Amino acid sequence: MNRFDFDTPVDRRGTSSAKWDRYKNSDVLPMWVADMDFASPPGVCAALHQRVDHGVFGYTGVPEELVDCVVALLNTRYGWRIQSEWLVWLPGLVTGLNVACRAAAAVDEEVMTATPVYPPFLSAPGHFHRRLRRVPLAEDRGRWALDIDRTADALAPETRLFLLCNPHNPVGRMFTRAELERLADICLENRMVICSDEIHCDLVLDENRRHIPTATLAPEIERRTITLMAPSKTFNVPGLGCAFAVVPDAALRRRFVSAMAGIVPHVNTLGFTAALAAFQQGWPWLEALLGYLRKNRDLVADRIEQMHGLRASPVEATYLAWIDARSLQIDDPAGFFERAGVGLSDGREFGAPGFVRLNFGCPRQRLAEALDRMAAATER
Repeated sequence: MNRFDFDTPVDRRGTSSAKWDRYKNSDVLPMWVADMDFASPPGVCAALHQRVDHGVFGYTGVPEELVDCVVALLNTRYGWRIQSEWLVWLPGLVTGLNVACRAAAAVDEEVMTATPVYPPFLSAPGHFHRRLRRVPLAEDRGRWALDIDRTADALAPETRLFLLCNPHNPVGRMFTRAELERLADICLENRMVICSDEIHCDLVLDENRRHIPTATLAPEIERRTITLMAPSKTFNVPGLGCAFAVVPDAALRRRFVSAMAGIVPHVNTLGFTAALAAFQQGWPWLEALLGYLRKNRDLVADRIEQMHGLRASPVEATYLAWIDARSLQIDDPAGFFERAGVGLSDGREFGAPGFVRLNFGCPRQRLAEALDRMAAATER
């Protein structure tokens, strides 16, 4: 019997939830931004209660126990032996993307990424006057892949950084070792840094797969990689703002830390508390969650396949379904489904008009209701 309850809805209305407040005072089901509608692991909630009961919330350094925990976890889960000094703590992973652009590329140099992709990948370079170069992912009957040849052809002498998302948001891919090695070889040949966003690395839905951190491919790749990770998606604590970068190369790490100076705040006390509790106690909860998400994923795939004009990409990791609505031949599919009572992410924000992204990290009854509404809309 599952001792964790993912079926009972948690009412998030009236909590200033960004996800739910977008549609407050309406009947629209919010299935857009990537946070789940499940309570966090019991151990995380208990640790936060204990810390709050202490009553003093002064400036807080990184707990040594948390550092030791992350070092041990990366070794245990991925066979990646890191040193504690490689860790740089951040108040969020998006912060890390922006800092990486400042650290690895100069003003008017280029940052490359593969689209469609999580919107901050597209906005981060421009915040600091770095130019963005996009290269499309390759698509074959709904399955997406890194287009290595096109990537190599698109490189310019001033391209300094590749922003990689793996597991990929929004297309749900876990890139294979062969794909990652070919991309890494291109970056090495052109003396580029890779910033690898691996925030969904523990949300692997294909049971026979294991996440491969980009930095573990080879020592020379490790030295040119900034890896970004966080407990936020895995254990549903994004609002507590705790992430970290793993930067093995000392010179690159100095540039990264220098790029943070004066603009990046420290992680807050409760963020550290939640991260430690999640990494120490959250794994049984995660195993139960993954089983639930797999069934949700399969429900989405089965239902979308039956809907007129829609096609969903296979989801190997994450709790996000990437849906091709181009055959509906409508200008604004996100608006179309919103009018039908389902709030989805607009593919235009990811660089892919005609697509929508659906967050299936929610109770199954709510997911089924959303899919019923979508089906009714496409039938009309």
